[in-house]
Amino acid sequence: MTFSCIFRANRMTQKNRRMTRERKTVEAMIKIYCHGKHGTRGELCTECGEVLNYANKRLEKCPFQEGKTTCGKCVIHCYKPAMKEKIRAVMQYAGPRMISRHPILALFHFIDGFRKEAIRHKLKE
Repeated sequence: MTFSCIFRANRMTQKNRRMTRERKTVEAMIKIYCHGKHGTRGELCTECGEVLNYANKRLEKCPFQEGKTTCGKCVIHCYKPAMKEKIRAVMQYAGPRMISRHPILALFHFIDGFRKEAIRHKLKE
């Protein structure tokens, strides 16, 4: 079995692959930021942990879910101003470093940015 077959089979069976990948990308970026700016090893500091929890809550409530574009290109700005500034700082610092540390996530994030318009999905209540 080739690598592409394994990748394609895994991709087809994963239920919420877009949102799972988005969570992994945000977590990886916050870890890079926290390690570089706050000198942490392994665990996140309290502030970065709060940013990660907030980002995950926003992703859970995203009305676009699997049809979403990147948050920066979204028509709905669901982050509070203070958290928006924190996540912007994280992304500015970690974005360039993602290419060497998490190239697959960085590539998919780049591709997701080309979505022209997010597709709204109904949230389960």
